[in-house]
This record gives sequence, C-alpha cells and structure tokens, in this order.
Amino acid sequence: MVRVGILTSGGDCQALNATMRGLAKTLYQQKKDIEIIGFLDGYKGLMYENYRIMKPEDFEDILNLGGTILGTSRCPFKKMCVIENGFDKVAAMKKTYQKLKLDCLAILGGNGSLKTANLLSQEGLNVIGLPKTIDNDTWGTDYTFGFQSAIDIATRYLDEIQTTAASHSRVFVVEIMGHKVGHICLSAGIAAGADIILLPEIPYDIEVVAGEIEKKVKAGKKHIVIACAEGAISKEESLLSKKHYKLKVATREGHSVVYEIANKLSHYIDKEIRVSCAGHAQRGGQPCAYDREISTLFGIEGAKLIMNKDFGKLVVFVNHRLDAIPLEETAGKLKYVDVQGDTVKNAKLMGISFGDEMTLSK
Repeated sequence: MVRVGILTSGGDCQALNATMRGLAKTLYQQKKDIEIIGFLDGYKGLMYENYRIMKPEDFEDILNLGGTILGTSRCPFKKMCVIENGFDKVAAMKKTYQKLKLDCLAILGGNGSLKTANLLSQEGLNVIGLPKTIDNDTWGTDYTFGFQSAIDIATRYLDEIQTTAASHSRVFVVEIMGHKVGHICLSAGIAAGADIILLPEIPYDIEVVAGEIEKKVKAGKKHIVIACAEGAISKEESLLSKKHYKLKVATREGHSVVYEIANKLSHYIDKEIRVSCAGHAQRGGQPCAYDREISTLFGIEGAKLIMNKDFGKLVVFVNHRLDAIPLEETAGKLKYVDVQGDTVKNAKLMGISFGDEMTLSK
C-alpha cells in the first residue's frame, strides 16, 4: 500500500481542486494499492492530525470548482520553527507523517508554503511541491496555476470600471492584487487598456502620474483608469528601510494604497477621482479553461514524481514544458516583474505610463 498525503496551504486560488484531481486520478489509475490522505486546512491539519481518508469519488466533478475541497490556512514560515506554548510545529508535522506511515506528502502552495515544504524535505520527509499562487511569483517556474484565472477576473473588473469612468469623465484608481510583485496588475492593466499601471517593482513619482493624466486629458481623453497593485510604492517610500516602510504602511490602518494615491493626486489635478478595489474576487470563482488544463498537467507531473520516488522536487513549467527542480532552489525566492523586459518596454512604447517617467509623445 502506497500512502500519499495532500494539503493545500496559503491563499486559495481557482485551480487547486483541478490540480489535486490530476494528481489523484493519475495515482489511482497507475497504482493498484494507493491510499490518499487529505489534510484539512493546510499545515494545521498536518500539525493537529486533522485529516480524512480520500476516495476516488472525492476527486470527481471538481475540475471546474474553485477554492479547495480540503480547506486552507496561512502558516507563516517565520513562525514554523517557533515553539509556542510548548508546541513544536515541525515536530508535530513529522510525527503525523510518521504515524500515518506516509510514503510522500504533496504540498500545493506558494512561496511561504514551499519554504516549509523544503524544510520538511530537509527534515527527512518525502515531499513534492506544486506551485500555487495567483501572483505568479514563484521562482523557477514561468507559470503558477491560478494566475490566468486571476488575470481574467481583474481584467473584467477593470473593463467595467472603464465604462462608468467614461460616463462621468472620472479618474479611477483601481487596486489589483499583488503585494510584493505586480504580475497580475501588469497583465490585467495591459489587457484592459489601463492608462497608467503602478507596480511594486517600479517606484512611482506622484508628479509624473499627475502629469501623465493632464497630458492625456489635453489630448482629448475624458476619463483615466489607473491599475494599481496593492503593493505599489512611491519613489520616496522606496528609499526607506524595510522597518520604516512597514511603519509607513501601518499608518494606512488597513486601507488600500489607492486611497493614498487618490488623495495625493487631488492636490495636482482638477478632476473627479474615485477609488475601487477588485479584492478577493480575484481568488474566487471557477478556474478558466487554461488553468483547468495546465493544473491537470501539473497534477499528473506531480504523480509521476511520486511514482518514480523523485522527492524533494517542485513541479515547474519552463519554456512551454513541464519539468521539476529541487525545492531548495526555489525556497525563499520571488520572481519579480522584469522591469527591463519586453512587456514593460513595449507597454511604454504604446503610451502606457508606469509613473516613473513621462512617456514620449509627438
């Protein structure tokens, strides 16, 4: 009997179920004696022995189902090795793994979750990783499942803002998810025809942003849409230490950066300004067709790693093909928007501003 554990950790996304389905159906098809154990609510389920023995029918009719049938939770990596009230999280997870006599643990998660996966691998557990995050910021893979679905939702949201902005000749500053990286905001901003895109990787100058708005208005554009990643940062803020920047963010008291940007712009432009946040809808709903397909293939590739006993690996998608890399190569690294890459450069050529410098015009 081969016993495989599965858990989903961190923020949810649309294709978690599709990935688990691809992995499980492949294992059931290729292995006669296979038992899959699903841990509930992420690493917490592994810590506290909260699990369910899965059946083949549990993985039917979930291909187009968003969220995760196992539930998830956030367990920050920096707290994993901290013993709280006498409870050793890592020791507890190892104990559960050994008690259930698992042959492998499949972890579907983003950057923090994969750091913990690598930790467990280094502790001697047989682990494989599958890259889940709408942010597409996992180092070592060109794509993470959930990303395209999030782009589609963010694009539709920006599309709908465009019509109301046009009706009232307003400036809209719209928050798109992306705390540390701006992949969603960049892709959705271009797809929706945003006038200005503000990213964490490109510190903005509020005077440049205001100048771009004025230039577009003088050219005859009556409404402006700014796609703003939630981690957008000004040039002044980019010079702060990490500690002081966190203190600065804390002064927002949980409010989005778009309110701060809108307030700053009001001192420079004589135009009605509104803010809007796409929010957690970007994580919800059904996965798009591409995510259903690619996540199924991710799951199959994960099952192949398990069958080949090729542990300590992360399934990745590089140069349009699936592969696997050691977990230790990706742990603790982020894949940022390439500010010198073709996407940003070409967007600037067509007049999209990133708030760092004035765009060229005749």
